[in-house]
Amino acid sequence: MNSPPKVGRVVCFGEILLRLSPKPGTPLASANWLDLAAGGAEANVAVALASLDQPTRMLTALPDNPLGRRAIMQLRAAGVDDRFIVKRDGRLGLYFFEPPSGPIGGRVTYDRAGSTFANALPTDFDFAEALHGASLLHLSGITPALGPAGVTLAQAAIGAAAEAGVPICFDGNYRANLWEAWDCDPRTILTGLVAEARILIGNHCDISLLLGRTFSGDGPDRRREAAEAAFDAFPKLEVIASTARTVDSATAHRLAGRVDLRRSHWQTGEVTIAPIVDRIGTGDAYAAGVLLQWLQGGSAQDMAKTGLALAAMKHGVPGDMIAITRDELENFDPAGADVRR
Repeated sequence: MNSPPKVGRVVCFGEILLRLSPKPGTPLASANWLDLAAGGAEANVAVALASLDQPTRMLTALPDNPLGRRAIMQLRAAGVDDRFIVKRDGRLGLYFFEPPSGPIGGRVTYDRAGSTFANALPTDFDFAEALHGASLLHLSGITPALGPAGVTLAQAAIGAAAEAGVPICFDGNYRANLWEAWDCDPRTILTGLVAEARILIGNHCDISLLLGRTFSGDGPDRRREAAEAAFDAFPKLEVIASTARTVDSATAHRLAGRVDLRRSHWQTGEVTIAPIVDRIGTGDAYAAGVLLQWLQGGSAQDMAKTGLALAAMKHGVPGDMIAITRDELENFDPAGADVRR
């Protein structure tokens, strides 16, 4: 039986970055110009949901300068509530993305150390007011990966949501380069955060990290085995959403969506995505599609299918974010990409 729809804003908490990209096929070291766009895991989810008429609020810290204002403009364009964005001195974190070209895969170079968000304190944010009446808090493992201050921020956000009775969605978004840059125990930190989540965006690899064990099955069986182990370990967890990706080339992938509940699960068939315009942000698009259906009381099948459709569409959109209408989402057909007239 489906749950009743949830009423209230989705609050997304995390860092917004500015993305700079050369033309495909142009190495960053020899680029003469860079395309500019805002991005970030949680902001990507906020924009996708807001464009689909789900009230959404972004909670983050940005520098009070033209770059910070550029990021806010991109959120506002999609209808994201920006009233709780903290503006203060500092810098906006950057990342440089070299798009894949032919047989050459894409590459990311970070320049985010010491950003305004990374240096923020929990007391900088009015978590209680921002979460008042919210239907969900969405955050990811990127925030705690930033360092001890990031761990404190993630714990504060989750603690405030738990106190307010707001459900939590946690996206693993494991970034090895960030975790390895400081002395930490990712498993212990992430386990404490996931323990409070009702929804986990993550696959069997994420669960293996959390539980310190491997799973012997193959394909869907391995994913179900991992999901059941996670449900046993985390009593508050109700939904686990993941994708299965097969990379045929840098610009041609096959993708399936999966949602596991405690007593059931659903996995879609694969869709072929080629040529890929932009791979970045597709996992966030999948998360947004899953959350859209969860908020509406949708089934595991509804969540997986909508998540897959939104993720597939994002592969054809440049930049980190996708902003589309409900009509565009509902009429999307991965097999029929001809012009609609």
